[in-house]
Amino acid sequence: MKRIVVKFGGTSIGDGELLRKAAESVCDEFENGTQIIVVVSAMGSTTDVLLEGAKQSTEGELDPKELDEILSMGERISARTFASTLCSLGMKAKPILPEHEKWPVITDSEFGNATPDLDKTRELTKKFILPLLEDGIVPVICGFLGKDPKGNITTLGRGGSDITAFLIGNCIDATDVIIVTDAEGVMSADPRRIDNPEILDEVTADEICDLARYGARILHHHALRYKNPDINARIIHFRHANLSAKGSMIVGALKGGERTSTELYPKPLAMLTVVGEGMQTVPGILVKAIKPLSDSDINIFGVSIGPRSFSLYTTEKESQKALEVLHDSVKKDEIMKSATSKSGVGMIVTESEKFIDTPGIIAKLSEPLAENDINVLEIYSSQASISFFVNWEDREKAFELLKKEMEEMEVQ
Repeated sequence: MKRIVVKFGGTSIGDGELLRKAAESVCDEFENGTQIIVVVSAMGSTTDVLLEGAKQSTEGELDPKELDEILSMGERISARTFASTLCSLGMKAKPILPEHEKWPVITDSEFGNATPDLDKTRELTKKFILPLLEDGIVPVICGFLGKDPKGNITTLGRGGSDITAFLIGNCIDATDVIIVTDAEGVMSADPRRIDNPEILDEVTADEICDLARYGARILHHHALRYKNPDINARIIHFRHANLSAKGSMIVGALKGGERTSTELYPKPLAMLTVVGEGMQTVPGILVKAIKPLSDSDINIFGVSIGPRSFSLYTTEKESQKALEVLHDSVKKDEIMKSATSKSGVGMIVTESEKFIDTPGIIAKLSEPLAENDINVLEIYSSQASISFFVNWEDREKAFELLKKEMEEMEVQ
């Protein structure tokens, strides 16, 4: 039997009319013989209103535990209202609220950014939610919310209803997770900034996770850690009022689960550097240097630029050819003055979703390297990935130290 989790974002149920259309789409799908769990966000901008009101009234002197309790009101109202709307349409529905004894989503006690306990949540979901489906009842679950082991209400971070949807989908072995929002699907660019972007028919879990990390407001960046590869996931626009609308498919699962890893690149690299006063403020200077390398099929592992120099990394094997090509570009340009190369560079890449929410992570990972007299030539970082470039002879020791730090971070 088809079993789906459908999450309605705040804009898709922003008023009574939209909420009824959303409920009607659930009824239509239910009549096709589908078992359905509904996950709801707070209606419209309710959470923003609650947050602003709480901050103003307390002048910011509000305990995180108390704030989570306040912010939970939006989803609790949505769940009750959505369930009542389904009942008015002749359906059997039940709001699932954190104050109820049979609430399934259990988290840690990190108020404002709680992490679900997958095993406990799976146990309670199978115990309390699956029987409702078997009885023909549509559970309407508050998104964004959890409950810690002491019974306190927690929140999963802004956009956390996406996490709830995929979490519940994982726990009940759903066939589909459908995210109903104010976008036609995943776009080739943000339509608020770029004219006429294309709708992507299909995108991988890794690709959409990276989009979410870097600012695209599509899904919460932690949601897809709970997506099983056999779950059909889709993003559709609420205006269709049809859960079978095409939208964009999200295929596969995150490689390596939560993508926490420490990898040592097995071959030595070389660092090629070009100097020239004021290069950082000259448009197109990197293109002049890099395009000939690309035309020569030389792969570049990283690029950094400073006020009067830039460096790029290639394999040591290709470095002589790369230096010759780069030098040709330097001779033809008035700004670039000279090129040099340093061989014997090792690259270690660390990756974790936890980097996004961990202040000082670069310092934390770098500290054991400094304590062991390992010089770091350069560090490249993105939101969830940090690459360390060290001398080749230090690579194995640096790798072991970084791997140990990463493993300790995971158990915290």
